[in-house]
Amino acid sequence: MSGENSSADDVQRVWDVVVVGAGPAGASAAYAAAVAGRRVLLLEKAELPRYKTCGGGIIGPSRDALPPGFELPFQDRVHAVTFSHNGRFTRTRRSRQMLFGLINRPEFDQQLVEHAQKAGAELRTGVAVQRVEQHGSTVPDRRTVAVVLQGGETVLARAVVGADGSASRIGAHVGVKLDQVDLGLEAEIPVPETVAEDWKGRVLIDWGPMPGSYGWVFPKGDTLTVGVISARGEGAVTKRYLEDFIARLGLAGFEPSISSGHLTRCRADDSPLSRGRVLVCGDAAGLLEPWTREGISFALRSGRLAGEWAVRIAEAHDAVDTRRQALNYAFAIKAGLGIEMSVGKRMLAAFERRPGVFHAVLTGFRPAWKAFKEITQGSTSLGELVRSHPLAQRALSAFDRARGAAPAAAEDTVTP
Repeated sequence: MSGENSSADDVQRVWDVVVVGAGPAGASAAYAAAVAGRRVLLLEKAELPRYKTCGGGIIGPSRDALPPGFELPFQDRVHAVTFSHNGRFTRTRRSRQMLFGLINRPEFDQQLVEHAQKAGAELRTGVAVQRVEQHGSTVPDRRTVAVVLQGGETVLARAVVGADGSASRIGAHVGVKLDQVDLGLEAEIPVPETVAEDWKGRVLIDWGPMPGSYGWVFPKGDTLTVGVISARGEGAVTKRYLEDFIARLGLAGFEPSISSGHLTRCRADDSPLSRGRVLVCGDAAGLLEPWTREGISFALRSGRLAGEWAVRIAEAHDAVDTRRQALNYAFAIKAGLGIEMSVGKRMLAAFERRPGVFHAVLTGFRPAWKAFKEITQGSTSLGELVRSHPLAQRALSAFDRARGAAPAAAEDTVTP
């Protein structure tokens, strides 16, 4: 804190950065801000560890975004993928190198929070945020944001990061706009050792019966995580897909330990990422890969960027400087995640039209399998792949033309 504000800070403690939500995005933001030497408070409404509906796949970009020294609590390491198209045309592809790892979210999230705490962040659990205010009687000056908790307590900060999930209160304050909402249903199914052994090191991806839908089986020791996802509004059909999927796999006789559902929300191209001294990241910002709906790598990467730019916003002395730093944060998101999302939207549109073609290409065309491996292992991204491979560019452009859309890779916009 600078000396000129010490008298105001003495009246009520003012944190440099307050992060709302202790999932991967929030923990990453808190870690990044704390490592920079700032006073950081991390607020979480649940008690940790807590369950989250999530497949738990850790691909290369997620691994690369973790804090130094982070040891991933892998339940399994994936070397093979079985693909099917609504239960048919099954084919398994294998890799000598690990494709990706599988984790249980409670352990993973808890470990991320512990790294943030070791870096100096303070954690408060069981705390629900009601709203944030940047003007009015609760705000002592223009450099401060008031975080109002349920029960009336107010926490003051120089910058706030909203990482409070897809139904984010902070996202509502910022004005996040969403244009793709999907329903994910999942069951954690304990299985006998003989069944678990059959799945060890192998996942299943099934292209589903509804446009854009797919299912998965992720093995985690003596438990299989089985789930499906499809566009919201088809709840009964999605539920039936999951039931049929489980039955088809021969798993209907095993009682799930947990059955859950959640909505994934993907931002509109012009959706804001900030308002004043408040930034949003991860699910709260609607940042995820639109085709696969993979969100962990987007949470980790956007959280780290949000934490780094929250530090700069905390140091900003006026609205002009605050606005400049918020724009820089938006540009940083656009340069990486925004481009991946833009390509992902085009991939989803193509996949919705011709899932059978995608299945045939992935299982029968060696370069496509090689691209899948490189993306999951982290040696390339969806955006880089389309940019650097003429064949991928031509294929996507052909799908764009077929649905009467202009190529979108260069037209994605990110509003701060």
